Amino acid sequence: MNAAELQIRLKGFAYRIVPLCETLPSKKVCKVIEDQLLRSAFSAAANYRAACKAQSAKAFTAKLSIAFEEIDESLFWLEVIDDLKLVGRAKMVLILKPGWTSNNGA
Repeated sequence: MNAAELQIRLKGFAYRIVPLCETLPSKKVCKVIEDQLLRSAFSAAANYRAACKAQSAKAFTAKLSIAFEEIDESLFWLEVIDDLKLVGRAKMVLILKPGWTSNNGA
């Protein structure tokens, strides 16, 4: 996988998070999870994109490190959603599959 393909996959992952967040129950804890998950998923995509345009090796490493931390945080929030059973298991599996969109059902 090259840099452009990874940019597309990270952006697609962030986009798949949106419909998931829209299906979370209307609970205070869900609002916190939703905000954190949206921020981390989109931040991972944005920071990887910035890393690809870095003007030095040091800048590349710094942005790539942030992108890695943010995608790891996104996975943490997805685990929390799954552990607390806030959405169905089938929906969680689909979120992690590249190519899934809200138009695919589920």
